Amino acid sequence: MLQLMLHAHKRIAIPPETRFLLEAYEQMRTWGNLTAPENRQKLASWIVASKSFKDLGLDRDAVVAEIVAGPPTLGSAIGIVFRAYARRFDKPRWGDKRPNYLQNLDVIMRMFPDAQIVHIVRDGRDCVASLKETPWHRGGVYEAIAAWNKGMDLGNRAAKQLGPDSYHEISYERLVNDPADELRTLCDFLGEDYDAAMEQPHKVASVAVPKRKSWHALTHSEPTPDRIGSWAQRLEPWEIGLAESMMGARLRERGYEVSGKHSPGWSHRLTYARLGTRVQLSIARRIVTERYHQLRPPADIAAQLTSAELRCAVPEQGRPSTVRTTDRL
Repeated sequence: MLQLMLHAHKRIAIPPETRFLLEAYEQMRTWGNLTAPENRQKLASWIVASKSFKDLGLDRDAVVAEIVAGPPTLGSAIGIVFRAYARRFDKPRWGDKRPNYLQNLDVIMRMFPDAQIVHIVRDGRDCVASLKETPWHRGGVYEAIAAWNKGMDLGNRAAKQLGPDSYHEISYERLVNDPADELRTLCDFLGEDYDAAMEQPHKVASVAVPKRKSWHALTHSEPTPDRIGSWAQRLEPWEIGLAESMMGARLRERGYEVSGKHSPGWSHRLTYARLGTRVQLSIARRIVTERYHQLRPPADIAAQLTSAELRCAVPEQGRPSTVRTTDRL
């Protein structure tokens, strides 16, 4: 829904969820030194062959040629794809939506030093209920609870690290209850004028939501607050009890009331505890990796497609810079 609201803005294009940004970063060694045109060709060919690229409606050969002719960095190659998507709608700015970006913000900021991060937060119990109904979530209630808790912790960390100019959090409940007010605040953060078309995201759903994603069917209807609190009917009593027990502090931190009516039982608590420990270890490993890359930053990463990106990526004396400007894609 938020992706479509942003895509409805006259200056912003947000494509269907892509899958090649993080994967391209993970396979950096595969592409070799991108100053060599043949290596940019190899990277570009891999991007346009990906399944999610098909959803963008772009000409493969044209995108490959643009990447090969573009700046020799990974961020530039990725940015060229999204820029081409925005150009398809005659828009100057672009973004991308993927839940996994939240735990890889160091990668995002390394590729796009002037990026702005928007994180939408919803009642964790409603998130668990929704995940249960998707065809692709196979981790059950335990993993759904752990995923929401992890998201809240990573969001808090990002807010502290990036600050209010680069990180903005939106409440799902406020967004569907008063779209205009919440979207005006979002536009202020983005440095854009408010566009009333954002309040009618369903009008662009046929363009920006692939038909195969049946679990996004509600995006073809007008936003409504009717689903707020639907967890009370969609979750079993023990699931509500477990969710509230494991999410309690984080729910209250963001203003959600905890009913406290149900008990999950010790067997469910122990099952979640084992999973929760693995999740916290994964966060710790990610932090260690992030700090390693801060000490030894990979080469050929930052996008160099705008004047702002050039100032961030190629500062004086050749050292990485944290300077951010308003000249963004």
